Amino acid sequence: MHEQPLVTVIIASYNMAQYLPQAVESVLAQTWKNLELVVVDDGSKDNTQEVMSGYGDDPRVRFFHSENKGQPKAKNRGLAEAKGDFIAWCDADDIWSPNKLQVQMCAFSDPKVGVVYSEVGYMDSKSTPINKEIPYKRHSGNVTEHLVINNFVPFGTAVFRRDCMDNNGKFDENLPMGIDWDLWLRYSIDWTFHYVPEVTYIYRIWPGQMSRNYRGRYDNAFLILRKFISNYPERVSPRLQSKAWADMYVGRAMSLASSENLWIEPFTDILTGLRHDLTYWPAWKSLIKLIIRRF
Repeated sequence: MHEQPLVTVIIASYNMAQYLPQAVESVLAQTWKNLELVVVDDGSKDNTQEVMSGYGDDPRVRFFHSENKGQPKAKNRGLAEAKGDFIAWCDADDIWSPNKLQVQMCAFSDPKVGVVYSEVGYMDSKSTPINKEIPYKRHSGNVTEHLVINNFVPFGTAVFRRDCMDNNGKFDENLPMGIDWDLWLRYSIDWTFHYVPEVTYIYRIWPGQMSRNYRGRYDNAFLILRKFISNYPERVSPRLQSKAWADMYVGRAMSLASSENLWIEPFTDILTGLRHDLTYWPAWKSLIKLIIRRF
């Protein structure tokens, strides 16, 4: 164990007592033994503190309770408490596979690799497996140009070097959503990413997820893209900027069309996307799909 670098696993939780024990147990069951688990309770109103009291005798587990401040501050609290040279995440309603760290940590033999992420599986509210299509192509290496278009890194699958945080910062606490995309974009400036195709993380799909707030998600995505281009203009060519904005507008258009059965707002978004990049073929494809659905 002492030859293994210490990995800090952070769980930031809010009213997740019903699922939190499964997440905790999946982390503690790792075949990689040199780890610590930092659980930050962001002012939960349920019995989270009672649940976590059951782990008080495990020296690997540290529990922190605070008033509700939102997920960016809760996650940053976890980062402030981390002692490991590597940091990983598990959302309180998800679980890890037992060999997650064993599989992913070997990729850090390359000192240029800052983030190692893996494939993700899915389950429902009762932990029953769900078959779900992988939405994005995964990438390794210098990934900034790919990340600007899509956040293809499933957050909970990622393990990263502490040096990434020390050199490129923590979560932006002004962003209520999309904080992982903002983080990966910044980390991609100085570090390479490595993709492991094994499923090491199981994501739970259930009605209470914040991720279903698609309007809020896109509002923050626009802010994140604008901020990144402003801060790193030399890393995003004008051609790539046009493509990124086109993709953003088209993505929001089709989300609104499918979720709210709208027409005018999605149509306007697609036209705005085409004004950014007239050659962006997914915009034309989405426009045709929208018209067919309308008529």
